[in-house]
Amino acid sequence: MADNKDRFKQAEFAAMVGVIGNILLALLKGIIGTISNSKALIADAVHSASDVVGSLAVYIGLRVAKQPPDEDHPYGHGKAESISAIIVAVLLFLVGLEIGKSSFESFFHPIEAPKMLAIYAVVFSIIVKEWMFRYKFKLGKRINSDAIIVNAYEHRSDVFSSIAALIGIAGSIIGDRVGIDWLIYGDPVAGIVVSIMVIRMAWKLGSESIHNTLDHVLHDEDTIEMRELVMKVDGVKKLDAFHAREHGHYVIVDLKLSVDPYITVEEGHRIGKNVKEELLKQGLVKDVMVHINPYSED
Repeated sequence: MADNKDRFKQAEFAAMVGVIGNILLALLKGIIGTISNSKALIADAVHSASDVVGSLAVYIGLRVAKQPPDEDHPYGHGKAESISAIIVAVLLFLVGLEIGKSSFESFFHPIEAPKMLAIYAVVFSIIVKEWMFRYKFKLGKRINSDAIIVNAYEHRSDVFSSIAALIGIAGSIIGDRVGIDWLIYGDPVAGIVVSIMVIRMAWKLGSESIHNTLDHVLHDEDTIEMRELVMKVDGVKKLDAFHAREHGHYVIVDLKLSVDPYITVEEGHRIGKNVKEELLKQGLVKDVMVHINPYSED
């Protein structure tokens, strides 16, 4: 895993790539949507514009999360990432509702077929947004960032909405040229389908981020290696309790261990310190709280 400074540098760069990329795509799709008379492309431009807000929320969350612990936040600011991920998920949910609403309303208004220029703009958008998704998803997994992963899926949702726009625009053009009127309504149908997918994705990602924010403890199967590491430290007789709390991109460990009841306080402290040092060598662990108990066979 990359060191903390390098991690934030990569994450902030990825967030800014999202901000700049979404601004350019929103302008491109908005202008071409207006010129080519494509309501679907204009709606897709609005979706890209909302992604700008999402990427900015991620960027701000990352800036806060990298601040060192202080008097009010002794465990650091790692949860700022999860909070920004929740903001992005909520935004994604609202965008999904808006796409569904605007698509449904299209059934009650006259629809005019757009120009071919709109097709080229949508295809270009799909290629760019899919690249942004793959880039951010891979980076988010590597540096263990919920915010970057959620932001990646936000790009993927834009791919889905662009595909829906592509299907709708193509259907409208084909329907207009061959005289099949019902094909023109392929755009709002596809928009409703995609809006459901976007809402479902936002709910899933938001739920995961909220779960992580509420002091989620790693399951036993995820801490086997850390617990085995503790038991290998000289002087540890028994591991009485072990809790590894997720705190954004890092973990804080609370543990209770038993040592020989007849050794000095200083010797017991040294054993606890050795345990802490071993756990801190794991890139994921940021801090360790150790409680020493006297060992008893009972």
